[in-house]
Amino acid sequence: MLTTSSSTMLGKYGWQILRRLASKSWEHTRQRKKPSGAGSRVLTDAREVFEFNAWDHVQWDEEQELAAQAAVAKNSSSKMETEQKERFQTDAPKFWDSFYGIHDNRFFKDRHWLFTEFPELAPLETDTAKLQPRSIFELGCGVGNTILPLLQYNSEAQLKVFGCDFSVRAIEILRSQRQFDDKRCEVFVMDATLDHWQVPFEENSQDIIVMIFVLSAIEPKKMQRVLDNCYRYLRPGGLLLFRDYGRYDLAQLRFKSGKCMEDNFYVRGDGTMVYFFTEEELRGMMTQAGLQEEQLIVDRRLQVNRCRGLKMYRVWIQTKFRKPL
Repeated sequence: MLTTSSSTMLGKYGWQILRRLASKSWEHTRQRKKPSGAGSRVLTDAREVFEFNAWDHVQWDEEQELAAQAAVAKNSSSKMETEQKERFQTDAPKFWDSFYGIHDNRFFKDRHWLFTEFPELAPLETDTAKLQPRSIFELGCGVGNTILPLLQYNSEAQLKVFGCDFSVRAIEILRSQRQFDDKRCEVFVMDATLDHWQVPFEENSQDIIVMIFVLSAIEPKKMQRVLDNCYRYLRPGGLLLFRDYGRYDLAQLRFKSGKCMEDNFYVRGDGTMVYFFTEEELRGMMTQAGLQEEQLIVDRRLQVNRCRGLKMYRVWIQTKFRKPL
């Protein structure tokens, strides 16, 4: 502990040294975040839970599972009235426009895991010369948290990137970003729940379609239609990359009573909607659309706040499904 006299002895330069040492300590803390690569950090000793920011493949015990089920049963016991529910569904684009109007491009963080989990999006430079010209379409691109890194790190000379969102404001923000390249990328406003998509490309043309935390924002009865259209626009052999919320994710357990529209489908405080999937549901819808499974994993992760001593259990589902040749 530093006393008043020792503080005086340190002087200006002594304090600079201490601050530098402290900054190195925090730098070390930042470097202790979860490294890239799925499944790279598993908690084997409960006493070490606050040593890192995140742990992979966290297994829930029966007590945890029952507690999650009870929380969902409680917050979904009273469903929203039909008139109120229809208002949120009809005005969904307005709520997302308002969301982006408030948060601009600051809400969603850069997806540092993107190319680790989906290396198909940015092949190594040594492999790009072997590739035929490719086309990638992101459904629900928002303000570009997938598209902008894709434009930055994908070195394919003939890559064409498309993106759509039903928020006019989101597309405006994306186009205004300095990293946006209109020579390689075309973005547009579209409601993906419509029967027929108005898109600037042909059916059977996209090498990859990306859906990241998008399907969950769509009312359940329209989800199959969206996936059927994904199948229609993928080329034979094309790949659908998908990541979204899993059942009993922390976000679902935190909902208060009165926010449930239908089972596992809620409206947030800002008016946007969210659904929480099981792997069986997703496998069923993807298969019904005609796609073949290559990957379907439930990513159960424990995130911790070391300062506050909090443990937060996250559940995401990640899939890769391919259109048959």
